[in-house]
Amino acid sequence: MSRIDGRKNDQLRPVEIIPHFNKFAEGSCLIKCGNTQVLCCASVEERTPPHVPEGEGWVTAEYSMLPRANRERSRRDIAKLKLSPRSAEIQRLVGRSLRACVDMAKLGERTITVDCDVLQGDGGTRTASVTGGFVALSLALHKLVEEGMLEEMPLVDCVSAVSAGIVNDELLLDLCYEEDSSAQVDLNCVMTGSGKLVEIQGTGEGRAFTLEEQRALVDLCAKGIKELQGIQKSVLGG
Repeated sequence: MSRIDGRKNDQLRPVEIIPHFNKFAEGSCLIKCGNTQVLCCASVEERTPPHVPEGEGWVTAEYSMLPRANRERSRRDIAKLKLSPRSAEIQRLVGRSLRACVDMAKLGERTITVDCDVLQGDGGTRTASVTGGFVALSLALHKLVEEGMLEEMPLVDCVSAVSAGIVNDELLLDLCYEEDSSAQVDLNCVMTGSGKLVEIQGTGEGRAFTLEEQRALVDLCAKGIKELQGIQKSVLGG
């Protein structure tokens, strides 16, 4: 099988992360994964939600797609007077992923909200949001340390994500839209820099899949995630 863009089965799309893309956010970046582009902005507030224990902080995320991020215009969530189920599910995923790498006690009583806005969607927007969201979050935390708001970085690890799938019975890494839309099996994986899993979302879209296939897909994702984390570190100067 030949992939649409000529990549090898275990090859990521070209990835570029442009830091400090937004002038006003405490941390921001534009992440490009092939033709998918997501703007990630981290904002700091000196307060926490009521459910957060005293002395601790909170990290959360919001996700949205511009109306013309896809091949056809979609209505804005605000026009529907409610968040779409897909957007709600993705932003919960991004929030969980980012919280996995932060020591909330060291963060202190403040909230960091990472807004992930899809400018152009060509598959993998949720995984790009996690990967870019970590960079925006890290930049915001660096700023807090530089300004003396934090004594030390509260990051305990890095985190990133990528997709894999089975298309025409072949295992492929980092699916673009055309591959994702015809995939027999679709799997999203979030991992920390130490190789621990944060989340696996696997679905048999066209057929059921075996435990062996699931493991092979996770291993494929792990390879891509290691490469993504190398890009994150180079952008952050680590």
